[in-house]
Amino acid sequence: MLAIMCARVKAMSPDERRADLIAATLPLLLEHGRETTTKQIADAAGIAEGTIFRVFDSKHDLIQAALTTAMDFEPFLKDLRTIDPDQGLRGVLLDICTHFQIRFRGIFALMSRMGLVQPLESRRHTAEHRRQAGLILEGLVEPYADQLTCTPDHLVQLVRLLTFSGTHPHISDGVTLTPDTIVSVVLDGVLVDGLSREDS
Repeated sequence: MLAIMCARVKAMSPDERRADLIAATLPLLLEHGRETTTKQIADAAGIAEGTIFRVFDSKHDLIQAALTTAMDFEPFLKDLRTIDPDQGLRGVLLDICTHFQIRFRGIFALMSRMGLVQPLESRRHTAEHRRQAGLILEGLVEPYADQLTCTPDHLVQLVRLLTFSGTHPHISDGVTLTPDTIVSVVLDGVLVDGLSREDS
């Protein structure tokens, strides 16, 4: 068994070893937080414990790399680019909410388990990523601009803020809003059909 493990390790490039260790570490952080041990990580990765320190200088470095990977914005941008713009405004917004909610849930859970008060992203990267996400999202909504009473960028902001607050376990009191609810509130409001604001 040890010979098989060693052969596997030798066959991997440094980048592959790094990615493999990070992938093995993330589920453990969600389960054990900072109490995660290098032995647990090694067992999950199917390697000898000492191999970790051929790739990372310390457990702390590995954990930081895992957190950075989990909060990387690039995969999220890639996911947003897969949204079909031709499915109608409601369908587009439902997909946007779903992608945001998946990301928010993962980050909130990891931050809570690790005792973090904010994501590990620099202000520069956060601003640039938000700009890129904004361009993608506005591009998805723009074809439906003539159906809106607000600008596409304002609609995107409303959806993002509602999704963030409706997904955050503390802000939402543990009652997560579904994408259907969020989109319905944004597009339809909460008044009964045909009831005007004056009537209310």
